[in-house]
Amino acid sequence: MTERIDHTLRGRWTPTTGTLPPHALKWLRQRAGLPDVTTPARTPSVPATALSDAAHSALDAVVGPGYVRVDRDSRLGRAGGLSYLDLLRQRGDGTLAVPDAVVLPATPEQVVDVLRTCADHDVAVVPFGGGTSVVGGVAALRGDKAAVIALDLVRLDKLVSVDPLSRIAVVQAGVPAPEAERLLAPHGLTIGHVPQSYERATIGGFAATRSAGQASSGYGRFEDMVQGVRLATPVGEWRLGAAPASAAGPDLKQLVIGSEGAFGVITEVSVRVRPRPVVERYEGFVVDGWARGAAAVRSLAQGRVLADVTRLSDVDETEVSLALAGGWKTTALRAYLSARKVKDPCLLILGWHGQSEDEVRRRRRETLRGLRLVSLGRVLGEAWRHGRFNGPRQRDTLMDLGVCVETLETAAHWSRVSELRTAVRDAVTDALGRCIVMCHISHAYETGASLYFTVLAARDAGDPIGQWQVAKAAASEAIGGVGTISHHHAVGADHVPYLEAEIGGLGIEVLTSVKRTLDPTGVLNPGKLIQSGLASPG
Repeated sequence: MTERIDHTLRGRWTPTTGTLPPHALKWLRQRAGLPDVTTPARTPSVPATALSDAAHSALDAVVGPGYVRVDRDSRLGRAGGLSYLDLLRQRGDGTLAVPDAVVLPATPEQVVDVLRTCADHDVAVVPFGGGTSVVGGVAALRGDKAAVIALDLVRLDKLVSVDPLSRIAVVQAGVPAPEAERLLAPHGLTIGHVPQSYERATIGGFAATRSAGQASSGYGRFEDMVQGVRLATPVGEWRLGAAPASAAGPDLKQLVIGSEGAFGVITEVSVRVRPRPVVERYEGFVVDGWARGAAAVRSLAQGRVLADVTRLSDVDETEVSLALAGGWKTTALRAYLSARKVKDPCLLILGWHGQSEDEVRRRRRETLRGLRLVSLGRVLGEAWRHGRFNGPRQRDTLMDLGVCVETLETAAHWSRVSELRTAVRDAVTDALGRCIVMCHISHAYETGASLYFTVLAARDAGDPIGQWQVAKAAASEAIGGVGTISHHHAVGADHVPYLEAEIGGLGIEVLTSVKRTLDPTGVLNPGKLIQSGLASPG
C-alpha cells in the first residue's frame, strides 16, 4: 500500500503531458497570435509546515505512523487542483497555497476521528481525492486556522458490496473512476460515468461536486446515480439513502451531494450501476451552423431520443479540431463539406451503448430520424472517443509554449442558450483581446443544455494570473442572470462570489446554517462553496 500511495503522490504532482505536431503549433500561433517563446516551469517555494507537534502526534495516533506526511513532495502533490491558475502557481507563478501535512486515513471511522482531532487542534481540512478540481476546490486554504492538512482518501479504495438485483454498488470514496470500473467488471456492471477528469477523479469527488460525464444523456449525471452516502463530520457520522424513493421530508442526500467537502467528507457512495455495454458505436456528423446544430440537439432531447453521448461543437471548436488533425484527410474533408454546400460546419459526435447490435441500430435510427446531417462515419467518431482525454494531457505542453489555456462552463434553458454563448464569448474576447474561444454542448436536457468553453490566448508574461482572473470575472458576470455559474465544475473558491446571485441571500443563510451544525468550528474546506471572507492566493 505504501508503494502505491507514493506512486500516486508523484503521479498527481508530475504533469501528464501530450505533444502537439508541428503543423498544429504553427496553426495555433497564426490563429491566436501566439509568440514564438517558451515559458518553462519553475520550482515553487514550499514554506515550513505550520502543523504543531501536538497536532501531528494526535493525528499519528489516529491513522498510524507513516500516514501523516510533512515532506516537501507529499505536500506539493496536494497543493491545488488542475485549473490554469493552479498550474501557473505550481509552475512558480504567484503564491501557491501548500498544505502543512498530508493525512491518509484507511477507514471511514478514521476519517471521523481525524476531523475531530483537527477541530480540537484548530487545523483546517481540505478533502482530496483525484485533485482534478478546476475551480479552486482543493486549494489548501486555511482560513483563520493555525494550519491546514490535505485529507487524502487514497486508502479508502474498496468496493464494499454489490447488490446485482437492485443494481447498487457501495464504493469507498477514494476509488479512482478507472479502478471502480475494473472492480465492477467481474460482476458485468458499469457506473457509466466518464467525465474528462475520468483518468484521475474519484467516486467521492464525483459525488461532492455533482459531476456530469460525457455519456450523461444515457447514464445520467452523477447525482442521478447516487442512492446513498456515508458522510464523516467533526460531530459524527451521517448516513443517508434508505430506499429508491422517499417522501420522508426533503431529500437530505441531495444536500450532501455537491457540498464540496464544506459540510463533511464523503467516505462511501452507494451508486446505481448498469450492465456493461456489449456494443458501443460512435459516429461523426456535421451540421451547417450553430443555430441548426443546437436546434437538432434540442429536438433529440425533447423527443427523448438522445444518443448516450451527444456532443455538438461550434464552428470555432470544429475549426480547431480539423486544423489540429491536419494532413490530407482534413483537406479532403473540407472539400467534401464544400461540395455539400456546408458553410459553417459544426461537428456533432453521437455515441450509443447497448447490449446488442440490434439494440444499437434501433436506437441509432430513432436518433437520426428526421435530422438533416452530413455523415462523416464511424472513423471520426472513434477518433473522438480515443482522443477525448487529450485536452488535459496537452495543457502543460501549451503552457510551456506561452499559451493561456483554460475552460469554463455553464448551462441555460433552450430559449437562452445561444444568447448565453454569445455573451460569454464576447466577454472573454473583450477581456483577452486576440484569442480563440471554442464552445460545445455535451449535456442536453428537455429544458436546456450545458455550454462548455475552451479558451486559448497568448499568455501575458507580466501577469498571467491576473490576465485570466480578469477574463474569468468577465465571463462570470456575463453568465449571471442568464445561466448557472456552474453546470458540473462546482463552486470551489472561484465561484463563491457569484453563488448568492444564483441562490439568493436566504439560500446562503440556509447553507451557512447547515455548515454551522455539521462543522461548528469551521475546519472543513475553508473558503469553498460559501463565502467566508477568505481571499484566494495571489
